[in-house]
Amino acid sequence: MQREAGPRACGGGQMKRRGAGEREKEAKKKKLLDELGESRLPYLTPKDDGFNELWKRKYSKLILRSAEKIPKDIHEGVQEAFFTLRKFGCFFQDLVRIKGNDFFTPVSRILIGSPGCTYKYLNTRLFTVPWPTESYEINYSRPEISRACKALLKLNDYMHRETTRALQEQKLTETKEIEDCAVIDRSLDYAPSITATGSTLRDQSPPYAPKNDCSVLKERSSYNLTLLNYMDPQQMPFLKQEPYFGMGKMAVSWHHDENLVERSTVAVYSYSCRDSASDVLEEETSNGRDPSIWHIGLKVAWDIKTSGLAIPLHPGDCYFMLDDLNMTHQHCVLAGLCPRFSSTHRVAECSRGTLHCILGQCNTALQNMPADLKDVSLQSLDVAAIKLVEETHNEVEFEWLRQFWFQGKRYRKCTEWWSKPMDSLEEFWRKMEFVTSLLLCEIRKGEQMDEQRNKRIDCVLPLLIQRHELRQEWLASLQEGLFVFYEGVFYNVGLLNCSWKWYHPTRGLPLRVTANL
Repeated sequence: MQREAGPRACGGGQMKRRGAGEREKEAKKKKLLDELGESRLPYLTPKDDGFNELWKRKYSKLILRSAEKIPKDIHEGVQEAFFTLRKFGCFFQDLVRIKGNDFFTPVSRILIGSPGCTYKYLNTRLFTVPWPTESYEINYSRPEISRACKALLKLNDYMHRETTRALQEQKLTETKEIEDCAVIDRSLDYAPSITATGSTLRDQSPPYAPKNDCSVLKERSSYNLTLLNYMDPQQMPFLKQEPYFGMGKMAVSWHHDENLVERSTVAVYSYSCRDSASDVLEEETSNGRDPSIWHIGLKVAWDIKTSGLAIPLHPGDCYFMLDDLNMTHQHCVLAGLCPRFSSTHRVAECSRGTLHCILGQCNTALQNMPADLKDVSLQSLDVAAIKLVEETHNEVEFEWLRQFWFQGKRYRKCTEWWSKPMDSLEEFWRKMEFVTSLLLCEIRKGEQMDEQRNKRIDCVLPLLIQRHELRQEWLASLQEGLFVFYEGVFYNVGLLNCSWKWYHPTRGLPLRVTANL
């Protein structure tokens, strides 16, 4: 399902960079498909010869932990959490923007993590349902949801420990390989006796004790949130076919995970349900994956020479995409027949996307506001101060308030934790509207030097134009109507069941829109 216009807009610079990035990806994809023509790239599954060798040689930074190696109490707590959140309607499809069009994701999601964190993908910002955290008061709507969040926090701690261990093992392996290569290089002058001397040299080498950089390990494995996913393939008859290898239906297309700390690991717990649908077998060919089982697909990004992998995921399996794998490779999720949950643990990049950051930015920007609201002059007309206020103004409105309220009351299913922070951001927004009006009054005055006045206009005008255009985009999108997916059917609910909060009655620009469904 798609729509031509969409409301999730971001800052002008971000829009241009994202637009350029999307065009580059499309160009690469087109080139790849043109080179393939009607043919398909080869891929391997565990039943194919050379599968393990290819995995080790080209995909060694993908680590799989089978279900039986994971503690029983982890399985029990996480699986109960999945079903609890599903029971109370906490999973939602996201409206995302791809190539300028809006689509509902076939997968339903909920974000759980550190209080005040957010995660943005495909122009949609999700806000965490906070898991229990010391020094934060978090009141959940139900005790069952509280237990579910505790179980997912426990899983997060387990994933962190396993990731740290996997990264240490990876470092040891890489060091061993380097040392072995060095031994061979030093022994080239003695080729006839290399076999005899090699083992002796290795035996004489002291055991390698890597000097771990704890800060780097922590940065790359301290997961601050998990994006939970749920999908029932039987309710999604329109799933796309995998285009490069012929792997079958995809629940999630080929992608790199976005907005993560560079070289950080992504850790995933996968659980496919036992369901009557699993008894319905699709016609299988002698080659390729079993279409009744969920798989993760892996390929080297934009490469038509290296075979892909399709790795089966059984209930309770975990996998880890270590180090730079998410940057150099792409992955997809290949649908099976049963409903499936997953918990995808990430180190989200939080230099800007946290409540703490945006509140601090607002406080800094509003230092330019007059101390007395009766005063009609700003503290400073310096260009840098003006720019900071207006950029923050846009970010608060389009990256936080509109994003949050467009998603309706979904977060209240679990907790009211975000209500007070959003009230604070709305108050900041009103103050920044006041600052903008004062600034425009100052610019209209004829007391300024032309050069100073022109610099201020050059600074503020692009930001005001951007704000106007983004407001029009949101308003147009809302007037087109809201589509809702419920029990396998899309409904266009328009604006009939929406509650509005008007900040500008004269302009008719709604900030808060919540669908009461």
